[in-house]
Amino acid sequence: MTTLSIRLPEDMAEKLKRIAKFRDISLNKLMFELSVQVLAEEEAKQRFMAAKLRGNPKRALQLLDELDALGV
Repeated sequence: MTTLSIRLPEDMAEKLKRIAKFRDISLNKLMFELSVQVLAEEEAKQRFMAAKLRGNPKRALQLLDELDALGV
């Protein structure tokens, strides 16, 4: 597993800490969950572009529905 250090403005860091506390999880777990969400969104976008480039409009529309479900 990799350790990642990030620099954030103090106010942003405090907001993230409050969110983690509200969710009753660690800040580390919150950052992990946010990372998983961003990676899933990016993967869905890449699948959409691949389907679009292959000329598969039905699959591309299905992927757009998946993006909508993710709130992207």
